[in-house]
Amino acid sequence: MYAPERQQAILRLARERGRAEVLALADEFQVTAETIRRDLKTLVKAGVLRRVHGGAIPVGRLDFEPDLTEREATAVAEKERIAQAALAELPDEGSVILDAGTTTAALAAALPLDAALTVVTHALPLAARLADHPGIELHVVGGRVRHRTRAAVDAWALRTYGEITADVLFLATNGFGPDSGLTTPDLAEAAVKRALIGAARRVVLLADSRKLGQEHFARFGALRQVDVLVTDTGLGDAEARAIEAAGTEVRRA
Repeated sequence: MYAPERQQAILRLARERGRAEVLALADEFQVTAETIRRDLKTLVKAGVLRRVHGGAIPVGRLDFEPDLTEREATAVAEKERIAQAALAELPDEGSVILDAGTTTAALAAALPLDAALTVVTHALPLAARLADHPGIELHVVGGRVRHRTRAAVDAWALRTYGEITADVLFLATNGFGPDSGLTTPDLAEAAVKRALIGAARRVVLLADSRKLGQEHFARFGALRQVDVLVTDTGLGDAEARAIEAAGTEVRRA
């Protein structure tokens, strides 16, 4: 395959998948990682891709936000492993905030029936899942519900989170990185996430490794504000060391 043909194929795959990863493409096209990096450089120069950590994303998709159904079907096994590992961060009979997200939803599903916790969430799917849980005192935060995430946002939600202090926040994000920080496509969601960080003594980020290097429109925090990152084994040793050097503990499941 000639370079222009390969570059067109890479662009097509990036648009289909939302991301082009160097190592995966090198394996797929049976070329070296350096060859793929040169291809990406050409596509970036052409203005059709934007470089991110480990690969590139299509221009015009920086603010793309998949709907809940699509996100629930992505990285299912990784999210379940992350959720199981995150159980170790639960306080004994304390209070937790569960952010809106499919990985935090996996954590909600994994909560043991004998857990005695106060749980606060603005995510309708998580609230519905926990409503009949015998050991949980559930508090549902209200506000305008975004259809794409089924999460409450805006003034009511912000005001409520400004009035509490929980032991642990289990935070979700659309993208993270040592330089880019924590990002999400929507400004209203970002404002709530910023309030969540301020409403907890300890912040645990649940994020699969595919989100490393993804940078979205709205930045709601710095990675150094996260005490623990629980992710999957797709996060490499070098990336983990860089994150830990900035002050965040990394756990890979």
